[in-house]
Amino acid sequence: MQQREEKQLEAAVESLISRVAHVKNALHSFIYKLENEYERLTWPSVLDNFALLSGQLNTINKLLKNEKTPSFRNQVIIPLLLSPDRDEDLAKLTEQRVPVFSHEIVPDYLRTKPDPEVEEQEKQLSVEAARIGPEVAQKQIQTLNKLCSNLLEKLNNPRDDRDSESAAMRQNKPSFNPADTNALVGAVAFGKGLSKCRPPGPVAPGHPGQGPMMSGGPTLQQVTIGGGSSQQAGMGGPVAPQQQGQPGRRPGELGKMPSSIKTNIKSAPGSMHPYNR
Repeated sequence: MQQREEKQLEAAVESLISRVAHVKNALHSFIYKLENEYERLTWPSVLDNFALLSGQLNTINKLLKNEKTPSFRNQVIIPLLLSPDRDEDLAKLTEQRVPVFSHEIVPDYLRTKPDPEVEEQEKQLSVEAARIGPEVAQKQIQTLNKLCSNLLEKLNNPRDDRDSESAAMRQNKPSFNPADTNALVGAVAFGKGLSKCRPPGPVAPGHPGQGPMMSGGPTLQQVTIGGGSSQQAGMGGPVAPQQQGQPGRRPGELGKMPSSIKTNIKSAPGSMHPYNR
């Protein structure tokens, strides 16, 4: 009877090792495609790989739940020899993952319970879950279900709908301030809001129109027409340039033309001279 159970256990372990090797090969192939063939990889191919892994894991679960498979929970693994030296046979069996079977490795690989830190966190979560009342728990469940429903609805919507919604949001969102735009246009076109004071600094002499007009001084230059002095040279006679260097004259003040400069104005045939009225 004992020999029969041992044979069943060995057969179950060998079958389990074979199934796990298939899962490992499928995972290795899938990871290789993701790292090296991601440019040619299509979504249907990814789904096929996931379906293959899911089927292999289901096969392992069925194998463990089979009636003919002995319960592995009743089996106890006891380390017979611990050594800090490298074991080549162990490294070969584990594909160089476990080269040494020492006191540091055994508690991790032969552990049947979670780590103490994980157990403490599980206890805290259980205590917090026990404190929540049925009504609060029901509200949290409804909120979570609503969030999941909204997320699934967004994922199921076509991409065109999402693109149109994002485009509409971009169009409705203002990208400028109308008040600032109107103020800028008013300042450029009409000078609204600009300061009226001139910048400080001396005015260069000899440039007409830049100096301020002095009160009490003549506004037009006087010229001599036909030997006599005449005012109002702006009626058609040329304006003589301003003399510089005269004492007692302020910048921008207009003076008389020298008597040696005369202006002769001849009338055209058939026209009346404006000064002969």
